[in-house]
Formats: sequence, structure tokens, C-alpha cells
Amino acid sequence: MSHKMQPQATSHILMIRPVRFAFNEETAESNAFQSVEIAAKTKEAAQQEALEEFEHMVSQLTAAGVEVTVYEDTPEPFTPDSIFPNNWISFHQSGKVVLYPMQAPNRRLERRMDIIEDLKKRYHVEEIIDLSSFEQEGKYLEGTGSMVLDRRYKIAYACLSPRTHQDVLEAFAHETGYKIVKFNSVDAGGKPVYHTNVVMCVGDSFAVVCLQSIQDPDERLMVREELEKTGKQVIEITLEQMNSFAGNMLLVNNKRGEKLLVMSTQAFESLSAKQRDEIDDYAVLLHFDLSVIEGNGGGSARCMMAEVHLPEK
Repeated sequence: MSHKMQPQATSHILMIRPVRFAFNEETAESNAFQSVEIAAKTKEAAQQEALEEFEHMVSQLTAAGVEVTVYEDTPEPFTPDSIFPNNWISFHQSGKVVLYPMQAPNRRLERRMDIIEDLKKRYHVEEIIDLSSFEQEGKYLEGTGSMVLDRRYKIAYACLSPRTHQDVLEAFAHETGYKIVKFNSVDAGGKPVYHTNVVMCVGDSFAVVCLQSIQDPDERLMVREELEKTGKQVIEITLEQMNSFAGNMLLVNNKRGEKLLVMSTQAFESLSAKQRDEIDDYAVLLHFDLSVIEGNGGGSARCMMAEVHLPEK
């Protein structure tokens, strides 16, 4: 590789504190990970319980030496999924900020320029690439939910779904210079998986991936080879583990340069001792209970963190 290797992980994470977290009816159709049962149980208490899980995660990350910048959600407009900022924005070492087209109308309201303006005080923002106009064509790409980025090699892994459209992927590639590795992925029920970041997590020298969810043998081989070609140990998870959010992890650094793999307790508990040992060679496993957020929101630890990779001023 001729260009300077970019770090895969950052020690600065952006998170959004929820104020009206709730089961989102607008996303439930394409997100099989949302649980109507859990939603019914927690309906009134969902916001309070989600807030407790959120605060615990922030304090654990901070205690582990990760810098967490928390922005408050606003009560209006109503954005029940604002706790998952990684879907509407991504930050890049080049100084580029990308805004994404979202499928659910109430999720489009999560995009907030005031957050970018605030980050500009400390970081260099060279360009804002706004892909949100694709919404008018009914084409979506939900950030680092739809794409799992290998930032070192500029590869974006993406499973196609109602929320991940080929045309927007191509626009992203054109604007950022990423190579797209696209494939199809289904859950145990044969339904397309809504976001790539529940299928896989790419670290710097390892990847956790549910190859079982990629039914086409050629695509499965292509994904494995692409990961191995960039020097990664492939740690496979099962469909059942994927369903417990074991693919929804994020590698972060702390300020001492130590590597942490962040996930939910449900994800951690679904891993076998052998898988934990394999991951342990690369990163410390850090997990917290996110069951209310997972059940209502259909997203887990990875979805709650937008990584700030912008260059400091």
C-alpha cells in the first residue's frame, strides 16, 4: 500500500443521550432484531431504562480510558432511534464528514448540523459530503450500520438490504476512494439482514463475521478472502450468535493506546470460550448490559458509537 496506513480504531467516540427512546414502528418492518415482546414489556419504562444502560456504558468506556463526547438529543422532533448516531454520520481521517440517506422518515430528523459545528471547534472539517438527497429516490445507505469500514485498507463491506442501496454505495466510493465489497446476507429466517454491522466487525488484524449468513458460496468466499488478504484472522460466529448481536462490536483505543473490543453483555455471553480467547489476543473485551436498547431499538453497542476520526486542529 503506497498511502500511509490509517488507524482502524480511534479513542474518541461520539454518543447521543436519548430523551424519548422508544420502539420505532417505522423501522420494525426491515429490522428483525427489534423485539415486539421486549417493547411491550418496557413501553413506559423504555426511555428510563435505556437511559440507565446508556449512562452505564458511557461511564464504563470513560473508566476504560476512552474519550466519550455526549450530545443531548432534543425532545422535538421525536427521534426514537437517536441513540444510534452511527447511521446518519461518519467522520474520516481525511477531514471528510459524510451524511447519509435514511429509510425511516423519523430517522432523517436525527441529522444535526449543530453537532458538526461544535466538533469544528476542535477538529479540521475539510468537506461535508451529503448523500441524503438519495432519500428522494428511495435509496438508502445508513452509515457505518450499512457499511463496515476497513479504514486501513479503505474497504467498505456492505450487505445489500432495503437500507443499503448499490447506487448510494457507489456514490460513497466515488467521494471517499473506498473499494466496495458487497454481498447478500440473511438471518436464520431467510430475511435480508438490515445492517452489515450486525453481520461483521472489522478490527485491525482480526474480523468477527457470520459467514453462515452469506448463502451464496462465491460471495462467502469473496468476503473471507478479502478479509484474509488484508492480514486479518477471521473469527466466525453462528447465525444464533449474530442474533445475539455478536457481530455488532467495535474496536476502539483508549488514551493509553490499548485496544478494546466493545460489545453488549448479550453478545459477550453468546461467544464460546474459544472465540473469546481468539479475540483476547487482539483486544480486551469490554461489555455492558444493553438489553432494553437492543430489544426496542434492534441495535447494540456498535450502533451507539460514532467514531470521531477527524484530524485535530
